[in-house]
Order: sequence, then C-alpha cells, then structure tokens
Amino acid sequence: MTRNGQVLVTGVGAMTPLGADAPSSWAGLLDGKSGVRFLTEEWAADLPVHVAAGLTVDPASLLPRTEARKLDRGEQIAVLGAREAWQDAGAPQVDPERFAVVIGTGTGGVLTTLGQDDVFERAGVRRLSPFTVPMLMANGPAAWVSMDLGAKGGARTPVSACASGAEALALGQDLIRGGRADVVIAGGVEACLHPFTIAAFAQMKALSTRSVDPEAVSRPFDVDRSGFVMGEGVGMMVLERAEFARSRGARAYGTLAGSAVTSSANHITASDAEGQALAMELALRDADLSPADIGVVHAHATSTETGDLAEAEAIGRVVGSHTAVTATKSMTGHMMGASGAVGAMAALLALKDGTVPATRNLDELDPRVELDVVRGRPRTGQWSAALANSFGFGGHNVSLVFTA
Repeated sequence: MTRNGQVLVTGVGAMTPLGADAPSSWAGLLDGKSGVRFLTEEWAADLPVHVAAGLTVDPASLLPRTEARKLDRGEQIAVLGAREAWQDAGAPQVDPERFAVVIGTGTGGVLTTLGQDDVFERAGVRRLSPFTVPMLMANGPAAWVSMDLGAKGGARTPVSACASGAEALALGQDLIRGGRADVVIAGGVEACLHPFTIAAFAQMKALSTRSVDPEAVSRPFDVDRSGFVMGEGVGMMVLERAEFARSRGARAYGTLAGSAVTSSANHITASDAEGQALAMELALRDADLSPADIGVVHAHATSTETGDLAEAEAIGRVVGSHTAVTATKSMTGHMMGASGAVGAMAALLALKDGTVPATRNLDELDPRVELDVVRGRPRTGQWSAALANSFGFGGHNVSLVFTA
C-alpha cells in the first residue's frame, strides 16, 4: 500500500567526471563520453591501479578561498551541487523548520583524515588545521548545506557505503510523506581519490588494474569486464510535497513515487540477489506499480562479475526482460556514495527527455545477463516509470521508483 503524499522532484544538481553541473553531466551520458582518465599524479606511480574518474574542475576554484579552505573536497562539491539544485528548483520560499537536508556519503572526509594525519606525523600537532574535525565529519556535507541554505528541519547523513546517496533520497521522501517537511534537498557525495583508498580497494581485487585506454576500462555487463573504476562526484535533488510545489507554481521533473531499503544480512562485501530483489519488489509495491509499468532500469552495475550477475538475476526475476537497462558507471566510474543519487538523476531525466543513455564499452554482453541492456546509441521512447538501483558493501540495498 502506498504511503500518503506525492513527492515531486523540482531541482537537480551534480558534479561528475563528465561535467561540472547537471546539464553537462547528463549531456555527457547521452553522448557516451567517458570520464575515466589515467592517474598522472606522482603519488599514483607505485599503485597497482592506473585509472580513476576525477572531476572535470577543481571545486575549490568555484568557491571563495576563505570558504574553500575550511571545507573538505567532499563538502565543497556537496555545497556546489546543492546550490545548483536549489536554484534549479527556483529557490523555494519555505519555512526553515519545514526544510530538511539529507546527504549520504560512504567515507566522509577521508581526504582530510588522511591528509591531516600526514601533517601530524610529519610536523606535529601544532600544524594541524583547526578545521580538521568539521572537515572530516561524515555529517559535514549535510551540516554545511543546511547552514548554506537555511534548513532547520534536520540535517541527516545516511552512511551505507555505495547505497548512501540513494538511501538519502528514500529518507527525504519519508520526511515529506510523514508530514515532517515540505521541502528536502537530498543526495549523495563522495571525494576519496587517494593512494590509500585506491590501494585498499585494489587489495580486495575490486578495482580494474588495466592500464591501456582508460576510457575502455569500465565495462558493466561485458564479458571482458575486470573490476570497477573509482570516481568522485555529487548528485542532489530537491524534493517537495506536491501540494507545496503546486502552490508556488513549481516545474517538476517527475515524481519520486516509491522507495525501499533492505539489508541482505548475508556477507559484508558479496552481492546478494535475494536482498536486491526484495528491495525492487518493495519499491514497486510502495509506488503501487507492477513490473510491466517499468520501462527503464538504471542498474547499479559496477563492472564486477559477481555484482553484475547478482543484479541481473534480481532485475530479471522482479522486473523481467522487457525493460531498457542502462549502466552509466561505464562512463562515470563508481562515485561510491554519490552514485545512487547520480544514477537516480539519470533515471529521472531518461523519463523526462524520453532518452536512455547507452552503456559504454558493452562490446559483448555476458550471455548470463538476460536483459535488454541499451548499447551503441541512446534509446528514445516514452516511458511512464523507471527503477534505479543502488547497492553497497554491508548488504545495503536501495531501489527507487520514479514516474514521469
């Protein structure tokens, strides 16, 4: 049974390896561009991984120096993405106590933590930045955005690995449906490209170690995939109670019609088709839709064999093979806690624009993936509903349903 209250999406914001804002990022997805590049930094020379998907612009260059220096890189892009989404929504005039912020992250201010630890070891306690603690806090992005935009209805931070951004959107929906907010800015952020984090994921054998043609490394659903590519970015949405949005004449991209969060309770890192399928089933039930209603699926699809196959099994079991499936991490890499929010944006815009991005680097579909994965060129059409999946280490599963 659907919970009370329709939730509209009235604004989007993003910074990704494809662009410094939502329009350029979306255009990059439709054009099939890749944001994966060789790591040319000196610190990367001895790493087993040679590629990553970094931002196209330094976020610090887009902020006043006095502001940038007290923010971790993740906090910088969270503020910039939220400002873009807020302006895109028309900067709603809302009671601050009815305005909330929910921003998920997988690692928090890990760049600050590692960087300031280096300073401490090298130069001692007196050289630590006085901003270290607020820069490393996982709740920092939500806190700074709440202060920047004047939200007093709560600043919350889901930390559920790579499902964090999607879970933030689900929580934002809950706040509106539960009558606790009229407007919520929600999404996910991650900035963790550092030799330590890259080496740690490499030790898990999760990252691709290929070093020829970086743009061809991320290959979801392809028989020749070899692991994921680490990226960074932010995705934000402005969610509004439908009555509030209509009262101010707001334009809407679509509706966040359903969501579900499950935990597989199975393995700390392994993908689990059962838990993923349950999330999809519950999200559809929450949206009061049937599998036949879903025309587009944005897959989590990181480009690991076990992850891709588990999700393909779950999608086939719940939704079926009729839907157009896209895997945009083939272009952006895996932006960790931001991926769920950016993927949700892609699903929403696919409905709005009637165009599903093609999955890059899908030269030969794994025969075990019995899905209609869009490849080659974007697919055009008219669809009424889309499903966006996001999964994270720890068995975190989130599925979101959007309607046009």
